[in-house]
Amino acid sequence: MDPANPASFNHRTELLSTGRRYHFVDQLPANYNPNTTKTIVCVHGFPDLWYGWRYQIKPWVDLGYRVVVPDKLGYGGTDKPEDAIHYTSKRISDDIAALMDLLQIPKAVIIGHDWGCFMVSRFALWHPDKLLALVLLSVPFVPPSKEYISLEQMVERFPNWGYQLYFREKSTNAEIERHLSKFFKLIYRRRKNKDSSLSKWTLPGGLKEVLESSPVHNDTGFLTQQEFDYYVSQFDKNMNGPLNYYRTTQHRFQEEQEGGVLPAPGADLPVLLLVGKDDPTANKGALEVTKKLIPQVKIELIDGVGHWVMVECKEHITESIPRFLQNALATTSNVHTKL
Repeated sequence: MDPANPASFNHRTELLSTGRRYHFVDQLPANYNPNTTKTIVCVHGFPDLWYGWRYQIKPWVDLGYRVVVPDKLGYGGTDKPEDAIHYTSKRISDDIAALMDLLQIPKAVIIGHDWGCFMVSRFALWHPDKLLALVLLSVPFVPPSKEYISLEQMVERFPNWGYQLYFREKSTNAEIERHLSKFFKLIYRRRKNKDSSLSKWTLPGGLKEVLESSPVHNDTGFLTQQEFDYYVSQFDKNMNGPLNYYRTTQHRFQEEQEGGVLPAPGADLPVLLLVGKDDPTANKGALEVTKKLIPQVKIELIDGVGHWVMVECKEHITESIPRFLQNALATTSNVHTKL
């Protein structure tokens, strides 16, 4: 399990009961016992892959966890439906549940980053009986809404989400594919100069302007050249699926209005939220909402860290989550024993 070598991980591709074929990494610890070994399921965000967890997989396996890391729908080796309706949080949650069923994992620790974070928070609402604990990276909990809020309305409230208006348009697929190298260098760049024009890419119209007019820099940011090349190869002519998640606002609202979704994770579910203080896309105002709706949540704001927490502060993420789980799962086990 060498982070520099994607082929060194245990790759699998399986057809799920939902009818979608998923690629995922499945790593078993040396002392694996299906009856006692705890499983961690990691769900990546945008624009990422299973590979976003490359620095965490081996250390967590070495601690005795089974670690399962899928390419989300539309990414990497997983199926890539054309229409955005296939990418709603209910459907992705059902896929995660089906993957766990396939692997005969009744309950797992579910961890998500970015879009994966939103998806696993919804997984906790659609499939609450399948979680041992929930870990959210970079994105505070947002509850189901009783009224439809359009993407335009959300951007009006949070201008740093302006890039999502650009991602929503189908024409963006080809535009980003034409500038794929520049796009990934922008997304994974280090924010050395906060006054740079590049820092405005999250605002409405900013990303399109940067892609079309800004010069290409050689710096691959938080990625090594080898990692950068791997990402670009995986997304070449393959932006429709990843961008489709930004085209599901109406679909997600409709499926939640149909019922069956909880308003928030249960009070007995251990929840951890880790957010980089310098993340330009994080809605830190939602932290209070998260605390109100999930009173048991433990929140940590990480100094000097932006969006890509699994890479920017990989040691911190790798160590802090198992530390949280050790305490949380022991406490949960004691509660269930008393019950």
